[in-house]
Amino acid sequence: MKTTPNRLADIGISQAAADARIEEAFAAIFTDAKERFYFETDGDAGYLLDTGNLDARTEGMSYGMMMAVQMNRRDLFDRLWRFSKRYMYNGDGPYAGYFAWSVRPDGMRNSDGPAPDGEEYFAMALFFASARWGDGEPPLDYTAQARDILHHAVHQQALVPGGHPLWDPESALIKFVPELPFSDPSYHLPHFYERFAALANREDRVFWSRAALASRAYLARACHPVTGLAPEYALLDGTPEKESGHGDFYSDAYRVAMNIGLDCGWFGRSPEYTAIAERLQRFLWKREPFRTYAVDGTEKDPPALHPTAIIATTAAASLATDTPLSREWVRLFWETPMRRGNRRYYDNCLYFFSLLMLAGRYAMLA
Repeated sequence: MKTTPNRLADIGISQAAADARIEEAFAAIFTDAKERFYFETDGDAGYLLDTGNLDARTEGMSYGMMMAVQMNRRDLFDRLWRFSKRYMYNGDGPYAGYFAWSVRPDGMRNSDGPAPDGEEYFAMALFFASARWGDGEPPLDYTAQARDILHHAVHQQALVPGGHPLWDPESALIKFVPELPFSDPSYHLPHFYERFAALANREDRVFWSRAALASRAYLARACHPVTGLAPEYALLDGTPEKESGHGDFYSDAYRVAMNIGLDCGWFGRSPEYTAIAERLQRFLWKREPFRTYAVDGTEKDPPALHPTAIIATTAAASLATDTPLSREWVRLFWETPMRRGNRRYYDNCLYFFSLLMLAGRYAMLA
């Protein structure tokens, strides 16, 4: 079982202290009476609530499943998966095989369409669950469920009338939504695709190897050559997608640094990733309070909605490099508490993942 390097140890944090912080962070999400945003329902299910928007999203559900499998909590994992299959899964129509990206806590849908980052996190968490606990009866037959998700993601146009795949067949790049010809750089998880190339249906494995290579090259194009900043949405050539108003470094884009860090933590550093991490860490250092930035670094409105997430994910990029500044980012993260208040969901999810990574605890379980 491969895990990420322990970068907290580099700044003198003991494993015992790191482990205690992880337990505290996990409790803040799942059990703390005041701060948690995990809730149980139906007797056998549970959901993570987006506390800013008061819905359950495939992003958060799949994040929660990844957290649960990393922490060896099958009870929580199965509850989250049951909710996802019960209320989010599309059994028919052009989105058959995909998951509705947003539902209310009572399961009523806000939309039928998928957000592809949910599908890829669902699939990886399910493969990890199979490796950790073994497969059960449907819907807890984790491997079969993961393979079905990925098969639809690649072949939807052949499987479902009027369907669109989540990955562009020609470029092997993930799309923002199935119908639109642009991407979201933070959706690119080549470290997951490396594992899909070994675990997905055999006929799809070559595609996932292509996707891993394509996404690494894409991230190198999408991150600005001076600032290291990525846009929220980008065209398939990596340039910011501006028509939607999401071409700046804001919200979704913060995750790119964390994803680069995890890819390096599992599969080793690359010169391209090291350069991105160092540019980003230099640009953002001492810029608090953070703002929205054009990818060239121009300050814009509004202020950053998720400042804790910026600190956490930029620190996680320290797995891609090792400089005095990267260690200062790790130290700043260690000294930063989890977020409180109604916007805590997104920040604290990314905080938890970054903490696992930097503590040497984010395991590649399959």
